[in-house]
Amino acid sequence: MTNQDQATGAAGIKVLCSNSSHAVMKELIPAFERASGYKVAISYETATQALTSIRDGATADAIILNAPSIDELTKQGRIAAGSRCTLASCGIGIAVRAGAPKPDISSVEAFKRTLLDAKSIAYTEAGASGIHFSGLTERLGIAAQVKAKARTRPGGLIGELVAKGEAELAVQQIPELMAVAGIELVGPLPQELQVTNTVTAAVFADARQPDAARAFLAFLSTPAAARVFKANGLDPA
Repeated sequence: MTNQDQATGAAGIKVLCSNSSHAVMKELIPAFERASGYKVAISYETATQALTSIRDGATADAIILNAPSIDELTKQGRIAAGSRCTLASCGIGIAVRAGAPKPDISSVEAFKRTLLDAKSIAYTEAGASGIHFSGLTERLGIAAQVKAKARTRPGGLIGELVAKGEAELAVQQIPELMAVAGIELVGPLPQELQVTNTVTAAVFADARQPDAARAFLAFLSTPAAARVFKANGLDPA
């Protein structure tokens, strides 16, 4: 598990969070800590990794994942009743290294041609965007060609590979691409190929700091927080 931890104490809360909200949390957590007096320890994972960790015994006070993952945890009785809230939504995009020519992805055919022309394409194996992208390449009939030049990681900010010059294109959720320095967003996938991720938060049923966790989620639902979500490539709820 990749951690970005602040000090925790008696008034500390633990949060599990998807990578799509990484840049947002980096900005909002310090603001919440100043306003509330609570300290936050946050861990970032893909939804698939987070569900596996929870199944293996991991827990926290609050969780921020996509809606289907929160649905699954609710069915398992892991979510406190009435604590669920929708924060924002986002789609998947394409990015290139800063200063590089931006390819045409304005239509399905242009997008397909861009993928075939690219020398290398970076995407995650376990992340929701990577799973969706792999399915798209099958649907477009170019899975073998894309796989042959794929640069993959299980999760994390895949745009880092493009920033380092290790891949030509990065495919990931737009806020995750925007969180990486040294790359530029080309744009979203064509609408016919797009999928929307709904960023959803909740409090764990066995949270050690349920009141603090609810206060954190309330803070994330404020108009000021919505502006931060918007600035980082997400559409506030």
